[in-house]
Amino acid sequence: MSLTIRDQLSVRVIAPDAITRDGLIAQLRSRPGVTVAEDPQDYVSVSVVVADEVDSWVLQAIRRARAEGPAKVVLVAARLDEKAVFEAVEAGIGSVLWRSRASIETIVDAARATAEGHGVLPPDLIGRLLDQVGAIQRDVLIPRGLGYSGLSTREADVLRLVADGMDSAEVARELFCSERTVKTIIHDVTNRLNLRNRTHAVAYALRQGLI
Repeated sequence: MSLTIRDQLSVRVIAPDAITRDGLIAQLRSRPGVTVAEDPQDYVSVSVVVADEVDSWVLQAIRRARAEGPAKVVLVAARLDEKAVFEAVEAGIGSVLWRSRASIETIVDAARATAEGHGVLPPDLIGRLLDQVGAIQRDVLIPRGLGYSGLSTREADVLRLVADGMDSAEVARELFCSERTVKTIIHDVTNRLNLRNRTHAVAYALRQGLI
């Protein structure tokens, strides 16, 4: 039975120079079950971004690839520090490969894994990321009473009770605080997370699994 276009791995190659882009495209064309998306209208399951380092061009390319469709993104980079990784993750990458260690086989394997929703990271990069995550929690979040959700325990408690249908006075009684404190907490959360009102704040918290 022949494969449909969506059964195959459809890859778009993005690179700042034609030599890198054309070279990778030529290798991908020789791989069974892989098609190369070159026309803007082509279906894309994974975009592979190849670069020496994460600069503004690379970040824009990642965001554009994510915005143009459902495609996941594999970043193949020569140099990455922790800040660059976080910026790339925020832009929308699903996997990272070191350019010096990447072969056509590892790129295709990473692209397949990423298309299936499984991220790929080099082992040495994972350790550095874990150190950075720990530093963020220790130096930034904990001193402010926050977790990775962006909400403090008290903020989550307030939104949870509001989601249960309580008004500010009822929440205040439940949490043994003033009604003014409850309103201040809701105001702070909506401002910090750029939400419109308490209803939007509750919907956001529920959607993100924070309460």
